Amino acid sequence: MKSASFIFALVVGILLTSSSTKHEYYVSVTNIEYAKEQQSVQIISQIFIDDFERLIRQRYDETITLAEEDEPEIVDEYMKRYLKDKLKIKINGTAYDFNYIGKEYKDDITYCYLEIENIKNIKSINVVNRILFDVLPDQQNIVRLKLLNKNKSFLLISENDECVLNFN
Repeated sequence: MKSASFIFALVVGILLTSSSTKHEYYVSVTNIEYAKEQQSVQIISQIFIDDFERLIRQRYDETITLAEEDEPEIVDEYMKRYLKDKLKIKINGTAYDFNYIGKEYKDDITYCYLEIENIKNIKSINVVNRILFDVLPDQQNIVRLKLLNKNKSFLLISENDECVLNFN
């Protein structure tokens, strides 16, 4: 089982770290971890820059180019608004809004940093991830949960965009 997880992680890593601007696969990876000392759920969503740019151009402003030195400040607002619309998280049955911390670009990936504060304990987590499903029909979203000594990965597609992890 560990070798299958390793191979899966290797394939995803190769897909997300390729240096070309064109790619055959439409995939994002969202890592969700619980930081017990900070009592926060920390989230990093990795989305190909060109896919995110395509979405922002279609939805908000067709003149936007991401990862440019003179990128308009409004880009952060567009990303925040979009992620809040497409990424939903419930903890212990209660829906939470996350704080958009910011983003950075590395190679051809946008890293979006998000956080949910004041989480004292987790009995269950429910994640709905619809990122890019509205512009890319073949989009797949990997959700990796690392919470309370449990690691679990889910592959979400437009027909199945939700995952749940219980800690009982």
